[in-house]
Amino acid sequence: MEHIAALLLVIGCSNTMTECRELSVPVSVFETAAECTAERPFALTDVQGQAAHIVAECLTVDPALEDDYDQIVWNVRPDGTLDASLQVSNLVVASNAARPEKDYLSQQ
Repeated sequence: MEHIAALLLVIGCSNTMTECRELSVPVSVFETAAECTAERPFALTDVQGQAAHIVAECLTVDPALEDDYDQIVWNVRPDGTLDASLQVSNLVVASNAARPEKDYLSQQ
């Protein structure tokens, strides 16, 4: 079984940054964070034109919790900064977000 070390989250927003949604990319899970970082520019090219503003971030996956993550919480600020985290049962386990406002279940 492969272990996931990183998840690529891609978000597309309107011109005003008030309406945002997750965008699907061909590959969104990676065995290493470096692979995710290397794929990020290609993923952005794949979704070009699907939204006025597109942001993406690689989220680190804790191997001990890989099967327990059940939510991706994210927020795109008006300046285009993406804050995102992976959560287990409503407990933040990996985060770069101060106060996320959008809460969506991961569809893997």
